[in-house]
Amino acid sequence: MKKALPILLLFAALLSNKSASGQDMKEKYRPQFHFSPRSNWMNDPNGMVYSNGTYHLFFQYYPEDKVWGPMHWGHATSKDLVSWTEQAIALYPDSLGYIFSGSAVVDTENTSGFGKNGKAPLIAIFTHHNPVLEKQKTGKHEYQSIAYSLDEGKTWTKYSGNPVLPNPGITDFRDPKVSWYAPRKKWVMTLATKDRITFYSSPNLKEWTRESEFGADAGAHGGVWECPDLFPIMHEGKEVWVLIVNINPGGPNKGSAGQYFTGDFDGKNFTPYSKETKWLDFGADNYAAVTFSNTGNRRILMGWMSNWQYANQVPTHPWRSTNTVARELGLKTVEKEIYLTSVPVKELAVLNTTSFSQKSIQVKGETNLTPKAKNATGLFRLDLSMGVPADFSIVLSNKAGNELVVGYDKAANQYFIDRSKSGKIDFEKGFGQKHTAPRLSVDHSMDLTLIADAASVELFADKGLTVMTDIFFPDSPMTDLHIKSVSGIKIENLKYSVLKSALPGK
Repeated sequence: MKKALPILLLFAALLSNKSASGQDMKEKYRPQFHFSPRSNWMNDPNGMVYSNGTYHLFFQYYPEDKVWGPMHWGHATSKDLVSWTEQAIALYPDSLGYIFSGSAVVDTENTSGFGKNGKAPLIAIFTHHNPVLEKQKTGKHEYQSIAYSLDEGKTWTKYSGNPVLPNPGITDFRDPKVSWYAPRKKWVMTLATKDRITFYSSPNLKEWTRESEFGADAGAHGGVWECPDLFPIMHEGKEVWVLIVNINPGGPNKGSAGQYFTGDFDGKNFTPYSKETKWLDFGADNYAAVTFSNTGNRRILMGWMSNWQYANQVPTHPWRSTNTVARELGLKTVEKEIYLTSVPVKELAVLNTTSFSQKSIQVKGETNLTPKAKNATGLFRLDLSMGVPADFSIVLSNKAGNELVVGYDKAANQYFIDRSKSGKIDFEKGFGQKHTAPRLSVDHSMDLTLIADAASVELFADKGLTVMTDIFFPDSPMTDLHIKSVSGIKIENLKYSVLKSALPGK
């Protein structure tokens, strides 16, 4: 969100969207079970909300080009978090500016007064980014606004009183995540303000009062803070609050990433248990990750599967960017420290087709799983567990000689993903790197899940304590799979499943 481009005519956006409607979605690198727009640019997931049996995913979208431009809110819907249907653009830029990131809620009690005939409105809370004011360098070019929908997100009406939260003079003042705080019967807004979080409250989503600030002496500060989220999770009989803060740059493997804190929240102040930096995902490609609202006891997260280091240069056409798979969050205590866990949602099981399982596999040197997998697409899920961890690598490869290597280094006690030989890497000098992540578990056994799509891998290790997400661009599908270990490992259980496409018509 660094550049400002002229706002183009809205009818051109409509034509662009229409022209993509006939695509077969079979382009090279097209993800088969991760959401991507049919064409043009996408970044942050926005306004994710569950309402009346439907998951709504809004997202930062520029319908005129496949590089970042004047932001709109795109819209997609799903019944199962797996198959997504792209809908009409929800919010367009206007005289107040571009439509930057934000959130959406179901106003069940109609506190806003926008509901009619007993119908609870959907309320979108978003940042207006004014490029005219930005040029004046007043620091007041970002402010918060709202819109409402009475037809399940199909059409939106912007509030005539926008902005509802003017800017006090903070250059980066954006990405409101709003939730209902029941003990005090008020809405709470978690807002990114430069490299801090500022909390506001409101009785009606229209009038906001500043409550407190967090973050001056906590976490990573290598870049601007963006796309925060605040929510409780029950853990060991206690309500623990989680504050997610995305940061760009400053991630553990360079560029964009998400950090988090655990602590207490009383409707006014967030008090962390620890001020150390904890990372949501150690890979290079999970940014702006936030959770769906209105999902009851489940806390479901999705992120933008890219990185601002190269997002505008990745070799996809006619679209750019995709989202991670939906992930269910939990908490786990490791040596008195509470960590966030993240695992694929159970709904992904619908993708499983043919599979095979094995027990007690001794790997000394190399084991070739390719003949049993019989996988022509390279889409798969691999679940395995082992006893005492030792060095090993899982190698995805193809006949073109590309290799993507996922593994564990015992001496360093690190997981890793190496995409230095994974295919096309020359579009950005830092893309072809090896990324590492600490093993946080202290258990003597190890388990992991690896999910591969056409151009991405997602690693969930030790029941989601360590997570890594990386995109890659092979010359042809990664249809071969080998497990290697020089020192030798014993895999107690292994299950390999070929995954099918979730795209419409597949």
